[in-house]
Amino acid sequence: AGYTNVRVAMGGVYRVKRILADYAPDVVHLASPFVLGWRAVQAAHQLRIPTIAIYQTEVPSYAARYGVPFLENWAWNRVENIHVLATRTLVPSTFALNQLRGRGIPRVGMWRRGVDTARFSPEKRDVAWRASVAPGGERIIGYVGRLAIEKQVEDLAALANVPNTRLVIVGDGPQQAALQEALPGAVFTGFLGGEELAKAVASFDLFVHPGEFETFCQTIQEAMASGVPVVATGRGGPLDLVENSRTGWLYQPGDLAGFRAHVMDLMGDDAKRRAFATAAHASVQDRTWPVLCAQLEEQYRSVITGEPVVEPVETKSGAFL
Repeated sequence: AGYTNVRVAMGGVYRVKRILADYAPDVVHLASPFVLGWRAVQAAHQLRIPTIAIYQTEVPSYAARYGVPFLENWAWNRVENIHVLATRTLVPSTFALNQLRGRGIPRVGMWRRGVDTARFSPEKRDVAWRASVAPGGERIIGYVGRLAIEKQVEDLAALANVPNTRLVIVGDGPQQAALQEALPGAVFTGFLGGEELAKAVASFDLFVHPGEFETFCQTIQEAMASGVPVVATGRGGPLDLVENSRTGWLYQPGDLAGFRAHVMDLMGDDAKRRAFATAAHASVQDRTWPVLCAQLEEQYRSVITGEPVVEPVETKSGAFL
């Protein structure tokens, strides 16, 4: 059920501290701090080097999905210990911000994710690719992501027999064989990257994402940049990305009947789907990587100089700027 080929970097605090002392950085960026990052944040703290820890994976919530719910509290303790010690924690979404604040973690700021709007574009839509996966001319419902337990790809079975549609699943992972058996009508492309991925996403008519444990969900942004509307679960990162009744639909976690109804709503109304697609594309045009990288560089400068975290401003809709 799990990954058998994941490599995890190890090393004691002393070794990491020695490496950091030799390199003498101005700031340490902890990109995925759950394992090695715990040692790195301790080492940097002892050396008085400021740290920025990125919270991007809701690891504790994976415990129940993987059949080990008793590890959830342990995992949260690890998350809290890391991020309390960090000079600053950056999260990608309102949901993650509130989640960490609710657990008493201080100095939390917002840093979202960029999207390559040149690579992911409606112009990449490809008639030949569409015909290769939907030779009967069906409209294409697409998913992109790991085929793993935490992604809840099996929930796509709720979309079986939606009239005149073809479900296309892009990605690979440990659940692929089980999912191919559970979703016999779907097309599985395997892993796609680069221009092949961009072509596939732009060729979808609708993008779906059933996973409930996304702190952000980059594939939603890539679909929207490609001019594809989205139906996703109303928890986590999608809450910030998808605007109900404008760029897509959000459904209540676990409400698979609602999920199917939203998909049928858009697949059965070409004019509405095109309007949602246009709005989705427009909504991400200012989220380029150069803009987001400039924001990250400013975060580096501010922790180096000891400036306080700039508190996100809450809007009337409940989102944070």
